[in-house]
Amino acid sequence: MNKLIYIIFISLLLTNCSFKKVVKHHGVPFLEKKQKSLVVNTSNKNDIIKLLGSPSTKSKFDNDVWIYIERKQTQSDLKNLGKMKIYKNDVLVLEIDDYGILKKKKFYDQEDMNSLNVSKDITGKKFKKNSFIYDFMSSLRQKINDPLGVRAKKRKEIMQR
Repeated sequence: MNKLIYIIFISLLLTNCSFKKVVKHHGVPFLEKKQKSLVVNTSNKNDIIKLLGSPSTKSKFDNDVWIYIERKQTQSDLKNLGKMKIYKNDVLVLEIDDYGILKKKKFYDQEDMNSLNVSKDITGKKFKKNSFIYDFMSSLRQKINDPLGVRAKKRKEIMQR
């Protein structure tokens, strides 16, 4: 009887296991292949949307900047306890002028992103404890916490006793 239970349990485990790795896909599939058909100074917004869909991110400066992302993750080896590992990470940055024409195209793959240098500077605070801004903000905080001044009156009464 016990052998039968063990056989059923092991067979359930094995039937639910898969030898194919699970792939989580985010963004535009086949971004690298699709971006090759975009031509600078001839493709327009409609062509881009028809080919790639709506962008992952839009930015408005002098020109429109559209950013498309493709990211694929899979589970790593058993020794890493199945943590997700990125094996494809592509970004396409498109700059579009005011007339809707593609002016600039830049494609970044995973190797390009690994070679980017990130600034490690730290932004410091610009005000000190005795500055006008600090005094103003602390008085504002005090008025918000005690709008009628009840706490200050109670403190004076306790001190006078």
